[in-house]
Amino acid sequence: MADLENYRTWIQQLLSEYAKRRSTKGEVEIQTIFDVERDHYQLMYIGWENKQRVLGPVIHIDIKEGKVWIQWNGTEEQVADDLMELGVPREDIVLGFHPPHLRKFTEFAVS
Repeated sequence: MADLENYRTWIQQLLSEYAKRRSTKGEVEIQTIFDVERDHYQLMYIGWENKQRVLGPVIHIDIKEGKVWIQWNGTEEQVADDLMELGVPREDIVLGFHPPHLRKFTEFAVS
């Protein structure tokens, strides 16, 4: 359980740090969404840019069955590497944005 608490803390810390470093155009707000009860974490853009609605996740991370699932990374950030630097072992990180049959070819957990 200690690992899960660390994972939750590290994910929130990382997404909060990313939010501070990112810049947006127009009236776009950067939001962090932390559902600690269900272990869903997102960095989102929401607002308007050039009369166009902007709404969607930029990074989405879940914790499932003790592993950290990077479900989406729409940035140039190396989320997996940054999580490892914080202390999450490689074998506890799943690149959920890769199809299941291709995950075995990554350096990370399959599921």
